Amino acid sequence: MLIQPSIVDLTKDQYNAYTIVIAAAKGARMVTDEYVAQRERADKMIASKETDKPLCALIESEYRDEKSVKVAVRRLHEGDYRITNAPNLDGTLVEENEKSES
Repeated sequence: MLIQPSIVDLTKDQYNAYTIVIAAAKGARMVTDEYVAQRERADKMIASKETDKPLCALIESEYRDEKSVKVAVRRLHEGDYRITNAPNLDGTLVEENEKSES
């Protein structure tokens, strides 16, 4: 199964595939870290009997039900995650103000 959007859609004629892969991996790590934080909070709430909800109800479905890479790729495509300090296809460095315009 392939993740949509494709690598071509993500590069936007600005980045190479390696940059996209690294960005997706870093984004997936952030998604995983958020899942772990939510899971720890939920476990503490259940252990201290602050709630009678099941564990799965205390974790946001985006983190609970989807793979972290899929979430990260979607966030890259939607613009929730941005790539900074990455080389353009011509080898020049992408400046922060250039990225906010596109």
